[in-house]
Amino acid sequence: MSAVRRRPSGRRFPLLPGLLLLAIVAAVGVGAWLQFGERQAQDTVHTAGRADPDRVDVDATIQRVDAAGRELVLRVLVTPRGALAEAGGIAPADDLTLQTSTATRGDLTFKAHQRISTLDVPVALTGGSITDYPFDAYGADVQFAAVLGQEKVPVRVLFSNNDVLFASTVEASAADDGAAVLDIGLARSNSVLVFAVFMMIAMWALAVSVLIGGWFLVTRRKGLTWPALGWMAATLFALAAFRNTAPGTPPIGCLLDYLAFLWAEILIAFCLITVVVAGIRAEPPAEGPEGPEGLVGPARA
Repeated sequence: MSAVRRRPSGRRFPLLPGLLLLAIVAAVGVGAWLQFGERQAQDTVHTAGRADPDRVDVDATIQRVDAAGRELVLRVLVTPRGALAEAGGIAPADDLTLQTSTATRGDLTFKAHQRISTLDVPVALTGGSITDYPFDAYGADVQFAAVLGQEKVPVRVLFSNNDVLFASTVEASAADDGAAVLDIGLARSNSVLVFAVFMMIAMWALAVSVLIGGWFLVTRRKGLTWPALGWMAATLFALAAFRNTAPGTPPIGCLLDYLAFLWAEILIAFCLITVVVAGIRAEPPAEGPEGPEGLVGPARA
């Protein structure tokens, strides 16, 4: 009988390096595509109001969203145009008042013939709660109307978002009196969502790993295995530090904690205590010195 030739084991997975390379290229491509989409969203400028020759331009940019404080900081640059301005739009021709909505903290006033500088305006957020992190969403209604001297003038708003932790959606419109109205929606950006979901998956994966390791130590009666106990204890404290790296520094008690972090900590702590108790019971008793009363040597007569 002829011997059956076996294919060398090294040829069983000839495509593995190629598949790994394709997976890396695909992951990098998806990441670049997501980053490009976020960059495009950050560079988008929304326009609201009227574009009359004689108007007031308002460049409004979100600098920071404080979800815990329920407000956003809007950097505002006011530029009069046409007959409303002098010195190329640096100063208004008359006293200028920029009226805002109730979500902001008062109107903005600029003296005639004086240079206009940028201002940071806090705007209150509506709806949503930070305890829904990372799926929390908020809204803000912003309105700008301008009065030059004693007469209302049209306003055009150019709105953009510079906070990389939040993605914005805007519904822009113009009122009959020349005011510009912005209905702003804010939600966590794709990068924050991806990282937060990864954190939850990693927390559960580590907790399950500790559970499997603890089950192995207990069922095999391995006793007090100090390297394994050190790994479990390190994982318990490392998860707390890992959780604090969540973008936006969400407070304890958010959805991230109830979906993954708290359960992972409880599971790891339970496994660690169980392994220690089972290890103590599985440890063999210590052998004492021979002889009565613990003395080494022949027994006394």
